[in-house]
Amino acid sequence: MWPLQLRSRRPTLQGSRRFVQVLQLFKTLHRTRQQVFKNDARALEAARIKINEEFKCNKSETSPKKIEELIKIGSDVELILRTSVIQGIHTDHNTLKLVPRKDLLIENVPYCDAPTQKQ
Repeated sequence: MWPLQLRSRRPTLQGSRRFVQVLQLFKTLHRTRQQVFKNDARALEAARIKINEEFKCNKSETSPKKIEELIKIGSDVELILRTSVIQGIHTDHNTLKLVPRKDLLIENVPYCDAPTQKQ
């Protein structure tokens, strides 16, 4: 009976891959948080708490389907943080100064607003 218990406790190859995926996602979310909320201690702390809290809530999840779903949600959140969040600094009573990160800036693309003719 002892060898059976040992075998059942060993992680499967697929379980190991999932563990690595989850760990990578956790680290990526924290790195993204540090870049996106740079120089904003309150936002950095709130994001850190939220990330850790969400991972702790789902720590005991065993369903492969649910784990894949959670990984997808986490990846989507990371993408949204990286591509959509911009910092603003209050400079005056009704004024915000936007501080875009370099990776958010895009080159201006020439735009032609002359209508095209149908053939």
